Amino acid sequence: MKVNVGGLDRTIRIIVGLVLIGLTLTGTIGVWGWLGVLPLATGLFRTCPAYTLLGMNTCPMKKNA
Repeated sequence: MKVNVGGLDRTIRIIVGLVLIGLTLTGTIGVWGWLGVLPLATGLFRTCPAYTLLGMNTCPMKKNA
């Protein structure tokens, strides 16, 4: 799969995913918190299927030398 999730986007996804999972494990929020697995996975693997469908990319452009 092609990488399409950049640095800041990746960091935010990982943090949000971990927070949602943590809140679920502590019982603060219900089972919907397990949806935090999605942003966590897209942040760790650096690819987002929705970005692919929409033609988006938050990775910086590589310069040709």
